[in-house]
Amino acid sequence: MSERYDPDHEVNLGGYTGSLTTYGAVVTGVLAALRATGREVPERYDVSDVLIGGVATHKFSRLLARGSVTSPLRAPFTRFEESAGSAEHNEAPRGSHLQHTIGELLTCPFCMDVWVGTAYVAGLAFAPRLTRTWAAVFGVVGVADALQHGYARLRD
Repeated sequence: MSERYDPDHEVNLGGYTGSLTTYGAVVTGVLAALRATGREVPERYDVSDVLIGGVATHKFSRLLARGSVTSPLRAPFTRFEESAGSAEHNEAPRGSHLQHTIGELLTCPFCMDVWVGTAYVAGLAFAPRLTRTWAAVFGVVGVADALQHGYARLRD
């Protein structure tokens, strides 16, 4: 199947299959833990949880995937390419197989959004006060970052 899909082997189908499998196992584990502790997935979420959680997830994912200060976490799986400004780095995955797949995940803020967003929603079920506190912190930082960028553009 992969030969017909990607004859030039440009797509890491094996790595993506492993990522999907791992994600599915994590979600299954979270649901099993909810059931085992007598908790349930909420019937619905407050709009404020979704909005603040969305901003917080964006900011935290971007910090994990691109932040200069978090580069030591990515270093075993990535190669520094250049500074990207605003305290961010451009990096590329390195190695092969698992190392490369993890490097792809860690350098992709969009990919990190899925994992961080899932953790956030799970956190609302397990520890809503602590999770909302985390979201408030990174929501505030995300808004502050947007204001910093807007201010810089106005000054230029």
